Amino acid sequence: MPVPSLLAVFAHPDDESLMAGGTLVRHAAAGARTAVVTATWAADTPRAAELADALHILGADKPRPLGYADSRVPRSAPGRPRLCDAPLDEAVGGLVAHIRDFRPEIVVTHDAYGGLTGHEDHVHTHRVTLLAVHAAGLERLYPDAGEPWQPSALYLSTHPHSAVREWGGHLAPAGKALRTVPDDRVAATIDVTPWLDRKIAAVLAHRTEVRRGAAPGLIAALPEAERGRLLGTEWYIRHDLVAAAGTGTGTELVP
Repeated sequence: MPVPSLLAVFAHPDDESLMAGGTLVRHAAAGARTAVVTATWAADTPRAAELADALHILGADKPRPLGYADSRVPRSAPGRPRLCDAPLDEAVGGLVAHIRDFRPEIVVTHDAYGGLTGHEDHVHTHRVTLLAVHAAGLERLYPDAGEPWQPSALYLSTHPHSAVREWGGHLAPAGKALRTVPDDRVAATIDVTPWLDRKIAAVLAHRTEVRRGAAPGLIAALPEAERGRLLGTEWYIRHDLVAAAGTGTGTELVP
């Protein structure tokens, strides 16, 4: 049976590699179409070029930017509003156009917390994506954004409480509260260790963030075994969008 196509929607360049890089590689390696929509940073910035490098490593299609400004870095998209300040209907419509163009069976994005640190752009990207995946299948919504297409499932990248043992030691000293979910909320636990080298290479392709000491820089500084403990598993909450035929086979992440 064909592996379902997958569209990942994340807030910033590097989120796709850190949060779903292994899943993207795994689906691409199994023959699925994969692509990434990134909500912030203009296409002519260094970080956008680094994103293109990372997606090539992950086997994904060309970058699909929404082009808004990072809420904390106005220069990321000169002349464009911050993602959180943009008209909601405009942002949703832009993402609907990408969904209808790529026609994925599965969409992956941030969870409602926006991940471990709860970055405001992550949280808002979750909201925009949730609205867009429902709107994409309705012909009277955004009629100029392409022919309707309804993905079958939305998976939310998350961390269970049990993951705090690994990530907490690295983020707690920075004074960051960790936002995790009960383990029984996790519908898919993906072992990505066979593709860990490519996931890490994609993370490190975000050279600006490595130099800045952000999460890719943290990963760059760790020994190989510790990298595996932090990045070798990816977790998802499943949000069903339509009643799947039969058992729903064909709309699940590659286990």
